[in-house]
Amino acid sequence: MPFPIKTCVVCEEEFELKPGKPGFANRCPKCSATEDEDDQAPSDLDTRDPEANAARRKAIRDLLYRKET
Repeated sequence: MPFPIKTCVVCEEEFELKPGKPGFANRCPKCSATEDEDDQAPSDLDTRDPEANAARRKAIRDLLYRKET
């Protein structure tokens, strides 16, 4: 049984939709691979600075548990 032929929504090339293909079902493997690489970019919240983490925890705690006046 042949695999279904799909058209990529990004580059508009035809590709075979194989089971276990990473990424989206409507994108070819090349376009899905570039999307996966972008997801792994470090964010500002992913720091190893203990002072920044402590300040972030304190700000969240103050927002969650502030007293209503």
